[in-house]
Amino acid sequence: MNYLQVEGYSHLKRDPKTNSIINTNMSEYQEYISKRDKKTEESQKVQNLETDITNIKDDIDEIKNLLRSLVNGS
Repeated sequence: MNYLQVEGYSHLKRDPKTNSIINTNMSEYQEYISKRDKKTEESQKVQNLETDITNIKDDIDEIKNLLRSLVNGS
């Protein structure tokens, strides 16, 4: 494929067919992928913690209801 050099940027090329810019610096690309994966992992951890907290709240409510039943003699 014949890419055109982007003026002022040695690592950027332009695809004349689609007019898109392509970053040919593989270390920057790998850094981007690593950051994206880390952000996705952190987001999943937060989601898991929120789910765990919701489950714990539900369990505590159930325990409270059972204790009330015991105290009221039902």
